[in-house]
Amino acid sequence: MSKPNTVLEAFDLAKSYEEGRRALKVLAGIDLRVDKGDTLAVVGASGSGKSTLLHLLGGLDTPTQGRVELAGENLFAVSEKRRGQLRNRHLGFVYQFHHLLPEFSALENVMMPLLIRRQPRGEAAEAASQMLARVGLGARLEHKPGELSGGERQRAAIARALVTRPACLLADEPTGNLDRGNAEAVFELMLELNHGLGTALVIVTHDPELAARTGRVLRLTEAGLSEDDD
Repeated sequence: MSKPNTVLEAFDLAKSYEEGRRALKVLAGIDLRVDKGDTLAVVGASGSGKSTLLHLLGGLDTPTQGRVELAGENLFAVSEKRRGQLRNRHLGFVYQFHHLLPEFSALENVMMPLLIRRQPRGEAAEAASQMLARVGLGARLEHKPGELSGGERQRAAIARALVTRPACLLADEPTGNLDRGNAEAVFELMLELNHGLGTALVIVTHDPELAARTGRVLRLTEAGLSEDDD
């Protein structure tokens, strides 16, 4: 039974893929709890399964074993429609590449999660405008992704992820495609929004300096997920 302030929880999570006649084990026996307002980084060698773990936590991939509970509901014991509703209501996603739609403005891109919720267009535009202003893009609402810098595109992606006021933000190498200055600025923004909105932050990163600025650092190895002592 999840505690009242628990946002996301994984129990004995495992993932294997069929490779020819054998099963390729990517993750095994993963237990994790994320509470409201937590900040934690998942680190580990390339190929250790960090992105796979994030996809399972977000209900974007199905585990071979175990379960993930989001807001107290088992993501893999509900319909695909319900899983999508839970993701839209409680989770935000940020990736290494911004995945903004090039034909739409920054404002339209950020509005989309709210329009998917069938929120009235005027309300969605107002909320998106406020969130873009919060990430420093208040003067860039009508600019398309191709007219924004790399750092601005990633800030727009963060605004899109946070416009629904999710309980938890899942970020997969969100600064990996940026230079050091922009990486630090984007990460600082994520921490600031974590404090301001109470959104929990789970970030996969190869950058030990950024990881060290989160509340917990967890290392993923073949043995599982454990507190990093480095």
